[in-house]
Amino acid sequence: MTSDKSKKANKDKKTSHAPAPKTGKSKSKSEESKLKSVYAERFATLTEVGQNSLDLLLVIDKTGKVTYANPISLTTFGISLEEGIGTDAFTYLHPDDVERVFTRFIELLQTPNGSIRDTVRTIAANGEIRELELVSTNALDNEVVAGIIVNGRDITEQTRYVQQLQALEERFRLAFEDNMAPMIFTDLNDRVIAANDAFCTMIGFSREEVLGQNSTPFTYPEDIGITEDSHQRILRGEVGQSRYVKRYVRKDGRLIYVEVLRSPARDEDGNILYNVISERDITDERTLAAELSHQALHDTLTGLSNRALFNDRLDQAHAKVARDGGLFAVLLLDLDDFKGVNDSLGHLAGDELLKLVARRLEKVTRATDTLCRFGGDEFLYLAEGLRAPADAQLAATRLLGALVDPFFVAGTQVEQHASIGITVSDATTSERTDFIQNADVALYEAKGEGKGRFVLFTPSMHQQAVDRFELVRELRQALHSGDLKMHYQPIIDLATTEIVGFEALMRWHHPVRGWVPPNVFIPAAEQSDLILDLGYFALREAVAAASSWEKSDDEGKDLYVSVNLSARQFHDPALVSIIESVLAESQLTREQLIIEITESVTLLNVSETLNVMEHLSRLGIYFALDDFGTGFSSLSYLALLQPKIIKVDQSFVSPSFENPRNDALLEAIISLGHKLNMTMLAEGIETTEQLERLRSFGCELGQGFLWSPAVANDEIPTMLKRGWATIAER
Repeated sequence: MTSDKSKKANKDKKTSHAPAPKTGKSKSKSEESKLKSVYAERFATLTEVGQNSLDLLLVIDKTGKVTYANPISLTTFGISLEEGIGTDAFTYLHPDDVERVFTRFIELLQTPNGSIRDTVRTIAANGEIRELELVSTNALDNEVVAGIIVNGRDITEQTRYVQQLQALEERFRLAFEDNMAPMIFTDLNDRVIAANDAFCTMIGFSREEVLGQNSTPFTYPEDIGITEDSHQRILRGEVGQSRYVKRYVRKDGRLIYVEVLRSPARDEDGNILYNVISERDITDERTLAAELSHQALHDTLTGLSNRALFNDRLDQAHAKVARDGGLFAVLLLDLDDFKGVNDSLGHLAGDELLKLVARRLEKVTRATDTLCRFGGDEFLYLAEGLRAPADAQLAATRLLGALVDPFFVAGTQVEQHASIGITVSDATTSERTDFIQNADVALYEAKGEGKGRFVLFTPSMHQQAVDRFELVRELRQALHSGDLKMHYQPIIDLATTEIVGFEALMRWHHPVRGWVPPNVFIPAAEQSDLILDLGYFALREAVAAASSWEKSDDEGKDLYVSVNLSARQFHDPALVSIIESVLAESQLTREQLIIEITESVTLLNVSETLNVMEHLSRLGIYFALDDFGTGFSSLSYLALLQPKIIKVDQSFVSPSFENPRNDALLEAIISLGHKLNMTMLAEGIETTEQLERLRSFGCELGQGFLWSPAVANDEIPTMLKRGWATIAER
């Protein structure tokens, strides 16, 4: 240690780094030499400590020159001892730090025994920048050191680590706090220890309301077990991470679906520290998927099951019956005369009616059954768990009963009924298509029996359907091969027995079957588009034939031809243009063409019927109403339609049994026609007695076997020359 006298002497020193202490009297040269030796020994001790230190140690004189540098310092600066001692310490500072460090160095020189702490950057000889944390102490007055002691350590790596840690923390902040994906951290008890804004926004709770809680308060009750099970499986080490879907109940009460990925964060020993849970709101996706799934399996118009879903349910029903026994039934329902609604009120009204029908049928559909819109105006009904075929018939009765009350569409009251075909099946039926096909066959039979009926399929119907299909196929072939011919039955003026016209009737002579009656092949054709081809064939042939007929004498009237139109042909939008085209190709006047339709055709859609009749009337074409008296038409419709000719059905002309009222009814029908200014034509006249009775009632026209059956066109010239003046006398 330095004595008090030495300290006093230090105060009086001027320029010496190690001045001799002043004691009031001068020391001898031997004493001074001895003191320097002691100081040198002490400095050597200091430097010896520096040699073995892991920290930097430098001594700098008051001019800034390095008087000592330990090995670590030399290594840090990348220089040798010879290069370091005596050099300016500021040489190795980073240029941006020189001014600041120099200023602080001057301040330190003016502060005896003072010290400063600083962080500086240095540039080694190889250009490497290092960061040092240094403590500089003013020891200029110290006899041993007599300089500035600079002690410190290289913190370059530590600073880099801190910077990396800060960058990592920033990335974590961006990845967690600012992440758009909802995230939470939970402890080993699955309590929330951190939650980002996205999570809080998703569930509608604040961070304060979430922290410290497990997810139970905002999890849908039925899904709480999903979360707990996932957490426990990870704790038990059964899975490395867990992915699942659960539901949250937001603070506002709205239910949302989320996809959850739960992963544990572990320490170096593999122990779980906490859980990292990332979530994704998939509510919109689930809603969209549900909508797409519904669209894929349901009819877009009515919302009922579509064919795909119905077929799936049908397969399941068949498998269940094969496994457990019992019966199921397929009912095919077709709306009667639905086309008339589309044609008269428009397709939008037709669509609205289909939706109303669907709602009615839904109300009588059992929970175990399936109702499907099959297409167009057809519906399928799958009835399961039946004990007997009668159960299926009860289901059909319910369905038809749902349509009894009228519908109101586009401000119009609409009566809409349906026909149903039923097939009852057990495990013995193997093909799905058989169920619907058999129901379709039964539906055909139901349509044939009248409107608003149901028919249960029987095996014999299948063969009948096959026969009809084959018949239509052969009929189509006959149309193209020329086997179909038009024959013509004369229409007689009952007062003069002169021929006034002919009714065109189609005849088919099959190479194997022989003559096929019209009442066999026409109904079959009406079930397909072939009826349109047959109808226009008949129209062209009849007009062409009538163009060739010559009058029996110069004073005779032009003969007319009457052509029957089917319901589908009459309501075909192309009808008027086709008739105009056919007449333009012939020499037949428009007044010579009579269009013949039945009561049933007119009643399909009265407004459309009137529209078609108006168009054709403007062309000068007349109408005949066939089979009058056999239907259920209102007399008001008769006055509205105003046909040129009314054809009295054969059942009134030649009744199957004698009854005094028959004549009264026949007379009333003829009288009614006359009062409406219509020409009456009696069909099926076979005897002179019938002829005389009709004459007495004032019936103007007639046709029947009393004169002739329908004959080929090449026989008509002879028939016209012969005349019928005396035939009634035979």
